[in-house]
Amino acid sequence: MRRIRNDRALFALLIGFVTLAALVLGTIWLSERQDRAARSVRHTLEVEARLSTVLSRVQEAEAGQRGYILTGRPRFLEPYEVALRNIDRDLADLEQAVADNPAQQARAAKLRLAVEGRRRLLRENLARFRIGQPATSFADEFERGRAAMDEVRGIVAEMKASEADLLRSRLEGAEARGAQLRVALVVAGVTVLLLGAFAFLNGRRRLLEAVVARDSLAEANARLVEESANREAAEAQVRQVQKMQAVGQLTGGIAHDFNNMLAIVIGSLDLAKRRLHRDLARAEACIDSALEGANRAAQLTARLLAFSRQQPLDPRVLDVNKLVGGMSEMLRRTIGENLRVETVLAGGLWRTFADPAQLESAIVNLCVNARDAMPDGGKLTIETTNAHLDDGYASQNDDVAPGQYVMISVSDTGMGMPPEVIERAFDPFYTTKGAGRGTGLGLSQVHGFVKQSHGHVKIYSEPGVGTTIKIYLPRRAGEEQAIDVQARPAGELPHAKDGEIVLVVEDDERVRHLSVDALRELGYTVVQASDAAQALTVLALQPRVDLLFTDVVMPDLDGRRLADRAREARPDLKVLYTTGYTRNAIVHNGMLDADVAFIAKPFTIEQIAQKVRQVLDAAPAQVARPEAGLV
Repeated sequence: MRRIRNDRALFALLIGFVTLAALVLGTIWLSERQDRAARSVRHTLEVEARLSTVLSRVQEAEAGQRGYILTGRPRFLEPYEVALRNIDRDLADLEQAVADNPAQQARAAKLRLAVEGRRRLLRENLARFRIGQPATSFADEFERGRAAMDEVRGIVAEMKASEADLLRSRLEGAEARGAQLRVALVVAGVTVLLLGAFAFLNGRRRLLEAVVARDSLAEANARLVEESANREAAEAQVRQVQKMQAVGQLTGGIAHDFNNMLAIVIGSLDLAKRRLHRDLARAEACIDSALEGANRAAQLTARLLAFSRQQPLDPRVLDVNKLVGGMSEMLRRTIGENLRVETVLAGGLWRTFADPAQLESAIVNLCVNARDAMPDGGKLTIETTNAHLDDGYASQNDDVAPGQYVMISVSDTGMGMPPEVIERAFDPFYTTKGAGRGTGLGLSQVHGFVKQSHGHVKIYSEPGVGTTIKIYLPRRAGEEQAIDVQARPAGELPHAKDGEIVLVVEDDERVRHLSVDALRELGYTVVQASDAAQALTVLALQPRVDLLFTDVVMPDLDGRRLADRAREARPDLKVLYTTGYTRNAIVHNGMLDADVAFIAKPFTIEQIAQKVRQVLDAAPAQVARPEAGLV
């Protein structure tokens, strides 16, 4: 019943508004007609005024010429000349004013001929007077002029009579339109009042209904709030379960890989201990196996840090073409001989700012994945080019800033990936390879490194066709010289020179002893301290210390502040930091500070030998930017 009543009210309002709209449109139409009638009246008055002006000009010319002939005084010629000079313009204005009336146009043309005839007579009389004819001889000419002037007056009177008739009819039309407009306005006003009264009564009724509906909605809303709270609690439980599943997958993957590696380390060392006295060669093989397992564990830790974007990066200004060109020999050893490798390096490639070791590791990871996708052989292409990611691309890809980038792509002609695999390709420990053929951390490491370097990585793939993975690193503007990325030297380990002394500061006793033994193995004279206080005491007593090799995370005074204190007394002291925890005093926003030389734990003797020698051999201005010896 309520709906029928509302529909009727709405229908009545609709009819009322349609009626009002029609009245408004009619009023506008009547107003326009009235304006048109008023314009017509003004037009008629304008034509009459122009007729009077033409007649007045002819009369002024005639009077001036006659006065001059009768008196011979030149001042009578002034109105004559003004009238003749302006009469053509007045006739033109009149013809333009009657252009919408054919009858009046014909009369205006006739009037122009009559005026021209009268003007010709005036000029002829003036010419005869000027050649000496007496004024008494002009009687016949004046009579001809009077006849011509009567013709002009007759035509003007005829045109004025026509305009007067038009004026009467137009005034009557204007009055009629005005009356109609007043009636329309009254009807529209009454309609507005009726609509307003109806709308007020209808609105009051609806308000009362709305109050009732509000109370009902309040009750329904209270029930919805309760249901929403229950749903949020349930969703929170689901999110917690999903989070625990993700953590479970991550910790399960870590536990699985670490247990495998620890099994290799523990088992190999146990066998080596048993075989050490009775089969030295087999014992050494076991030790090599244990070292391999430990190195794999260190690599797993580095990949986890890369995935979580917490690895300490040591970025440099890079020429990516030189880096990729220098990797060819290593890639051949890594991916084997059954693949064709093609390198396409762009000319004029921009510089970028990135960690060369980590970029090299990312490219190797992508090449290994490409190799695994082509078990029967194929083509691997590494390409570099300049790229511009615009606002449109950035709006369709999360965490991408529009701008200029250096792009490195790795393409294969392998099996390709379906969309559901692409979606999860960067997840840690996610892999489509068989058991024992990968950790599932390669692409997650690439993704973490690129994002930590403020870049972007994108996968393009089609099953059965192949895969292309593109790395975008921000362009480095400026004139800085790119570093030369060179392969690490092979052969003998670099040793100490000239009795160089290294101060080792490490709060963990076993790690300190390991570092001390390694450095002594390399020929360095080593002094040691278990904390910063002991280290400052040693520096005060020891006259010569060539290198401070300090842990970063220590109680009381960390390694960075220790180095600052030490350099206050010894400004030329060279410092090498080490730590297994990256969020500390030498790493900010994932980047090593500008004045830092760093080697990450764990490290091998080869790595510490290269790093220590590199820091000691560097000039004081170059110590700040050594190559990172990350594992």
